[in-house]
Amino acid sequence: MTKLKLMVALLLAIVMPARAALDVGARAPDFTLQASLGGEVFTFSLAEALASGPVVLYFYPAAFTPGCTIEAHQFAEATDEFKALGATIIGVSGDDIDTLNRFSVSECRGKFAVAADADRSVMKAYRAVLADRPQYANRTSYVIAPDGTILMSYTDLKPHEHVQRTMDAVKRWRKETLPGA
Repeated sequence: MTKLKLMVALLLAIVMPARAALDVGARAPDFTLQASLGGEVFTFSLAEALASGPVVLYFYPAAFTPGCTIEAHQFAEATDEFKALGATIIGVSGDDIDTLNRFSVSECRGKFAVAADADRSVMKAYRAVLADRPQYANRTSYVIAPDGTILMSYTDLKPHEHVQRTMDAVKRWRKETLPGA
């Protein structure tokens, strides 16, 4: 599929109603994926990341497409604030690891990791598959508490509110768990 066809499919999907895939309070499915941070490949484990604090997990359709680039830039700009709040960011798509190596350096600016879900198993577990193009992830963001429960979920193909919504959820979690922080 050409990038033009992908962009048309994504624009058409925007008119569909936005609904978060998994409910707040549900148990987040555990996963381990090959990921890239600043062009360096490593194994990302949700369980290991949760041991350090909440995880902002966001699914995006495809690296280097306009909306995904906007979202990656916004998460990169907010990474230091997420880290200060104790949160880890991980982006997930069906892209191969070579593509994500380049994307992690250029669009993620080496600030946060992106993971390759080549068989779409994690996308399916989180019900973050684009309905009319199942080879792509739907743009869905989650905040997962260290105990593995979903604190926030949001689905919208428009990239503009994902960072703010996840940031607000992490701040609420921190305020509720660490009063006075």
